[in-house]
Amino acid sequence: MAAPDKQAPVLDDNQKAAILLMSIGEESAAEVLKHMGPKEVQRIGVAMANIGDVNKEIVRQVMVDFIGTVNEKTSFGVGAGEYVRNVLTNALGEDKAAGIIDRILLGGNASGLESLKWMDPRAVVDLVRNEHPQIIAIILSYLDSDQAAEVLSSMPEKVRSDLLLRIATLDGVQPAAMKELNNTLEKQLKGNSGVQSSRIGGVKAAANILNFVESSIESSIMEKIKETDNDLGQEIQDLMFVFDNLIDVDDRGIQTLLREISTDHLLLALKAADDDLKEKIFSNMSSRAAEMLKDDLEAKGPVRLSEVEAAQKEILNIARRLADEGQIALGGSGAEEMI
Repeated sequence: MAAPDKQAPVLDDNQKAAILLMSIGEESAAEVLKHMGPKEVQRIGVAMANIGDVNKEIVRQVMVDFIGTVNEKTSFGVGAGEYVRNVLTNALGEDKAAGIIDRILLGGNASGLESLKWMDPRAVVDLVRNEHPQIIAIILSYLDSDQAAEVLSSMPEKVRSDLLLRIATLDGVQPAAMKELNNTLEKQLKGNSGVQSSRIGGVKAAANILNFVESSIESSIMEKIKETDNDLGQEIQDLMFVFDNLIDVDDRGIQTLLREISTDHLLLALKAADDDLKEKIFSNMSSRAAEMLKDDLEAKGPVRLSEVEAAQKEILNIARRLADEGQIALGGSGAEEMI
């Protein structure tokens, strides 16, 4: 891509995504947003609502970045607030969109259990910190795993392992109890929600949450869980998918994964990988790309362990998304047997 004009503003990824979505029309933008998680929708929605005047050259640059083509016709004729409202409603439906629209455009709050998925993890902590641990465990089980991990990490250290134990041993919740919990949250948030009861919790849910927790916190939680119930702790650990488990993904899956991850993340992640995994990665790249990556690894100086772990977590997030979409099959001891 050509160097941007000196007067051109520097755009972050959310702003670029907002410009792209506002260039392709409401229906197409809604279809894209349907495939995103709550946090991504909220970040991009905020960027869309706050986007200022955008000239065609900036649109062209964004188009080149995302799809390699130029589309000079934009959808900026409609007001930003109206556009955001229409796109989010088409993507999420009126009930779910109402909360995030208020949050983005009006600064309001959503409602009920479902609203928690649209809240900042620390805000969730503030909301539930005085609840009974079993209630908190149910709420964490209801959240997406990555958000639940952030909430768990923000809770006091002394309660983390107890909460994860409760999640692991949770075997569903009665519809009446879920309805009561939802009604209580509605009152606290002064809103409405039609959330349906569902089977939540269990060992797999606990493992999924731990997959997203920072490594130091994860180790501390696992240690305390094993002190309480070693067998359960081992069962949770067996169901976790860690970076080293990528060696059990077949070659086609590795190739699919490599197309989705950035070279910078891969370079950082491989700094702490064992030689077998590195060779697995190299063997699924072109000879030229593999040699360049090897050279970069040798030339890369010392990096913080936290940066390496963050890169590995990001790659694992992508791997789990691809697995959920059926594009790859994750290996490891927790993987489902293929026949």
